[in-house]
Amino acid sequence: MAQIHETAIIGAGAQIADDVIIGPYCTVSSQAVIGSGTELISHVVVEGNTTLGEGNRVSPFAVLGGRTQDLKFEGGDPGVKIGNNNTIREYVTVNAATNEGDFTTVADNCLLMAYAHIAHCCHIGNQVIIANACQIAGHVTIEDLATIEGLVGIVQFLRVGKLAFVGAMSKITKDLPPFMIGHGDPLEVRGFNRIGLERRGVDEAGRKAIKEAYRILYRQNAPVAQTLDKIEAEVEQTPEIKHLLEFCRASEKGITR
Repeated sequence: MAQIHETAIIGAGAQIADDVIIGPYCTVSSQAVIGSGTELISHVVVEGNTTLGEGNRVSPFAVLGGRTQDLKFEGGDPGVKIGNNNTIREYVTVNAATNEGDFTTVADNCLLMAYAHIAHCCHIGNQVIIANACQIAGHVTIEDLATIEGLVGIVQFLRVGKLAFVGAMSKITKDLPPFMIGHGDPLEVRGFNRIGLERRGVDEAGRKAIKEAYRILYRQNAPVAQTLDKIEAEVEQTPEIKHLLEFCRASEKGITR
């Protein structure tokens, strides 16, 4: 049976797994779904149409599923879906999506540090680290394994690529391609994520290909489309290179150079 503190307020109809722990002064909506092994430590608010998967640990004063701050909201029942084994620290806010049937999503094994804000309709991939006080505007996508250091601001409708690394106190105003290191206000690409590639088990061929792609994309004074064609023609087409090319060619806001 779930361990629910006597001071917690649980809405009728909430679906709570048998081994969930809900600590003092938490509030859980009647629409909430909370999976096995998840713990709400204390003073956590789970609002609206919000699902938490298994093995999550949520620290005090986090608010999950709060109504979107998007002024285009016209009612309905959009929500939040959070996967498994995430750590959500103090005062994190994850807002619901804007339109009926849509969800803000956080996948699995993420670390959301204190005071981070994830706005409406964002999609956060697997094993993403978002450090303290990051402010992520609506409709942002952060791909798997990306790391966002503290006090970073991300403008709406942007993307941060797989295994990208963003230095602290940066402002992102264009898409940051996969495997790149960005820093500054405005953001500039300062290199490729060699250490991250090694730690995540990317083989030597993949690392070498990304290094060469970085040289072509960022060290040659040529239009983006031309450099991408050159990468496709001259660099070994490893899975990493294929993903990099697909990401850059799909960019609607332009990529950070």
